[in-house]
Amino acid sequence: MTPAAPSMVFVIDDDELVRAAIQGMLKSVGLRSETFETAQEFLRSNRPDGPSCLVLDVRLPGINGLDFQRKLAEAGIRIPIIFITGHADIPMTVKAMKSGAVEFLTKPFRDQDLLDAIHQALDRDQGMRQEQSELSGLRKRYESLTPREREVMGLVVSGMLNKQIGFELGTSEVTVKIQRGHVMRKMQSESLAELVRMAAKLGVPPGKK
Repeated sequence: MTPAAPSMVFVIDDDELVRAAIQGMLKSVGLRSETFETAQEFLRSNRPDGPSCLVLDVRLPGINGLDFQRKLAEAGIRIPIIFITGHADIPMTVKAMKSGAVEFLTKPFRDQDLLDAIHQALDRDQGMRQEQSELSGLRKRYESLTPREREVMGLVVSGMLNKQIGFELGTSEVTVKIQRGHVMRKMQSESLAELVRMAAKLGVPPGKK
């Protein structure tokens, strides 16, 4: 297995003193970080593939933080965001949080409040990455099934018995039992309940390929 990349905190703020202060604070608690003056610099950077989060100033040159949050989502870049601003208002905060922001902090904020939000964001990103990894593995296992095995799997998770599946597919109960065994082995499932959960995660409709 490839060693997991260490966590990284990205900071985008046009104020050099703010960037330096946040980076120094993160270094003091053992967190790696990279800072950027603009959103465009962040997009042009080569970011490591590991758990990460973004500390984002709301008011940036060229594009504001809320618009950048939307653009990241549209581009499929899923990264937890912590907003920081010196000019917060309630509608702005509500919009950011509804769009998935982890926290919205008004300057000056306590270092501990930012650290708490960062740890929460990194945990969220780690969880999302774990889910994506598991789903990718499930898809690969499902793709290893033959078309008939996928049919059998769909009928099995719909709750049909081997005899009923055989009737549905025009084959013998023994053949269905063998194919069902292949499905369980290839999907690495130890029970029907587990197979049903796998089918749900994959979006496999019961009774269909």
